[in-house]
Amino acid sequence: MRLYLMQHGEAKTKEEDPSRPLTDAGINNVRRIALYAAGHLDVKPNQIIHSGATRAEQSAVILKEHLNPPGGIKAMEYLSPMDDPEIWAERVSDYNNDLMLVGHLPNIKRLTSLLLCGNPDNAIVNFQNAGIVCLSREDSGNWAVCWILLPNMIG
Repeated sequence: MRLYLMQHGEAKTKEEDPSRPLTDAGINNVRRIALYAAGHLDVKPNQIIHSGATRAEQSAVILKEHLNPPGGIKAMEYLSPMDDPEIWAERVSDYNNDLMLVGHLPNIKRLTSLLLCGNPDNAIVNFQNAGIVCLSREDSGNWAVCWILLPNMIG
């Protein structure tokens, strides 16, 4: 199983817009990442799950356009910034199909650390807006990093 973890694209500040939608640059970066992931990395999640926040939902919609997940996109709880990463660590242990989660810092960063080293407070990966970290679950149940894709890595 592959687990794709993404921090939503760059969003407007609360002062600009309290709902915090994606900026034009955020939309562009998520689109570029989605196109690259589909065309060069063969990313094919069964479903894309997001936090329900506007910026995460917009990112998920753009990803869906390019990755075409059979299970579509869905908002689910416990992907918000301060949510406990243990909840999703437990949930993904039961998944068998490839899955993409679109969330927020620090939750998505803490979830990655928890899966990789068992401690959410050990910063293993520094996420960037619209960046994707691909993990794979080995037969032993342990997780490993397959690759990391950031907007500044592609032209």
